[in-house]
Amino acid sequence: MILSRAEGATIEARVAQVEARTGAQVIAAVVGKSNTYPQLPWKAFALGAAGAGFGVVLADWLRPDWTIGYAALLHAVAILGAGAAFALLVVFVPAFARLFLRPPRRDLEVRRHAESLFLKRELFRTRERNGVLLLVSLFERKVEILPDVGFRGRVSAAEWHQAIARMTPLLRGGRPADAMTEGLAAVEALLVAKGFSAQPGERNELPDRPIVERGP
Repeated sequence: MILSRAEGATIEARVAQVEARTGAQVIAAVVGKSNTYPQLPWKAFALGAAGAGFGVVLADWLRPDWTIGYAALLHAVAILGAGAAFALLVVFVPAFARLFLRPPRRDLEVRRHAESLFLKRELFRTRERNGVLLLVSLFERKVEILPDVGFRGRVSAAEWHQAIARMTPLLRGGRPADAMTEGLAAVEALLVAKGFSAQPGERNELPDRPIVERGP
């Protein structure tokens, strides 16, 4: 389970509070993964096989007398087995898989997923174009904040990044719900400081319930 029922309810209530104070339409999303990354097991396989191959060569050099009639078969089994073991570790151990994911690719995929989610859920259809998506991607341990055009010129990218910086340590510590509530607090403080406030009669245009998905 990505979020417990209690965590989801806490985030939903906090979103409502932020909107009531700032007038922004806030969307919280927690996804398991922003991409399937099919290349990661192959990268791990290549590394495992290469490492085993080097070990075999080193063993042959240190102990040339160990070579026997079926040594080639043992070599092949060792190399392929090590590669397969590394590939399986990538599939079942996220921390190991992240070792093969380069930061630029990680950042790009999380950004793309945030943009896709923004469009798919039609979060741009607010009257004031004042929707803002807070996305937490668990596998990548990455936060993305995607504001609509209504904030352009009033809130800079660097200021949004300050909110991300408050969320990231909690996410990397395995506390996605706490990361989201911290991010909501940071966004609320930022928008209030920038003069955003709810106007009388404004209606809630987007659901407050957090979006929870396992990802692609």
